[in-house]
Formats: sequence, structure tokens, C-alpha cells
Amino acid sequence: MLIERTFRRPQAARRLAHLGLACLLLLGVSVAPANAALKAFELDLGARSDFVAQDNFVQCVGASMQMMLNMMEPGADRTAATQLKLQRLARQLSGQRPDGMERQGASVRGWAAGLNLLGAGPYRLVGATTLEEALLTAARAMRRTGKPVGLLVWRGRHAWVMSGFRATGDPNVAGTRITAAIVEDPLYPHGSSVWGPSPAPGAALTPEELGRQFVPRRSSSRWGMRMLSGKYVLVLPYELNVRARRPT
Repeated sequence: MLIERTFRRPQAARRLAHLGLACLLLLGVSVAPANAALKAFELDLGARSDFVAQDNFVQCVGASMQMMLNMMEPGADRTAATQLKLQRLARQLSGQRPDGMERQGASVRGWAAGLNLLGAGPYRLVGATTLEEALLTAARAMRRTGKPVGLLVWRGRHAWVMSGFRATGDPNVAGTRITAAIVEDPLYPHGSSVWGPSPAPGAALTPEELGRQFVPRRSSSRWGMRMLSGKYVLVLPYELNVRARRPT
């Protein structure tokens, strides 16, 4: 079931459009002074060949993981067999449903845990209070790590990948606003009668457009998920803050 892969540092640097300030990059957010000059900034980690449609209506997590792995490792794998293995892995790591019924899809916990188990992380789950905060958090993480971000959309019922963004400046500069999120919806072109059409692969959505489908997660009383209740949920890459030990 497990897929053995060794990940190199993503080759995202060649896709950076406007490199401003150097990244200061550990787990904490390092932000340059607000009076630093802002220049339009764009980052897109995905090639359109990285896109994978979900093989059925329950494999959005497996397809999203597949796209994220494609963005992080040269040589896109778009096979149905790989997507199924990823889906099964995420489902295995998701735990039981609160109602005790058999899980058909995979949870956001299994999504993050699966990426970590495959060596693509580290990834963690983060809940943001506002859409603006979520977008800025996602942009800063992509800027620091060169890795895509997972978005939990439709109040927790569906998975998208955020492969890039457009901003008024480097997201590490105070005062920067994210003007667009570049997204991949594995359900394309089907969409939803409730939430709206699927954006085309690589579509750049304004915050207003994104906010029609990327909304706060529904409330949950389940232990371990309460911190994400009512939040904009991200599957977020980060860098470990490893400090050298002093000689004893």
C-alpha cells in the first residue's frame, strides 16, 4: 500500500516570477518592515501537467495528494493506480468516523499524515479565522518551503490544492495582500450544484471567488478536531526549527 518515494528540494525557484526579499525561514513567520517597497509578486509551483482528476466521487484527497506529489517531484504520475494507493493510505490514517460508519472518503487528518509518511512533509493542519489570514498563511508557507498547500473546501467535504498565488508584494513583507489563489480542483469539470462550478486547472481566483467555495469548516465536537471547527482549514507545509545543541 505504501508508496516509497524520496523527495528532493522542489525545483520551484525557476517558476518564481518576482523575487523580492530573501526568505527568513524557520517555523516562525519573519516579516520585513511595512515601509519596504512592495512589488507585484507571483508564485506558481504547478505545471498544468501536474493536474489529476479524481477517479471517482470520493477520491478527492487521493487526487489532491497525487497533484501535490507531482508538484514536488519532477516526473508527473497521473495513473489511477497511484491515486487509489494514495486514497487508501489517507483513509487508513484518517481514523474512524464519529458516527461509527465505514469511511468512504479520507479525512483531512489522513491527508496530512499521508504526505508526511511518504516523506513529502512536514505538513500540519492549520485553522485560520478569516479568509485573508488563511491566504496569507498559505502564501508565506509556499514562499518559504516551495511546496503546495491543501485547502479544505465546502465546509470540510472536498479537497483542493493551492499551487500558487498572486500578491501585491512578497508575502513576508508587512502590508502585502494576496490578490489571487492559483488552485486545482480534482473534481473539474463537474463542479457542484450547491457550491458552484469547478475552476479550471491553474485558475487564479480572487479572494471573493475563492470564498464562495473555500469556507469555514463545519463545527465538530470530535476530540482533536475541535480546534478546526469554524475555521478555514489548510494542509500546510512548514520547516522544522532545528537548533544545534550546545556542547556539554
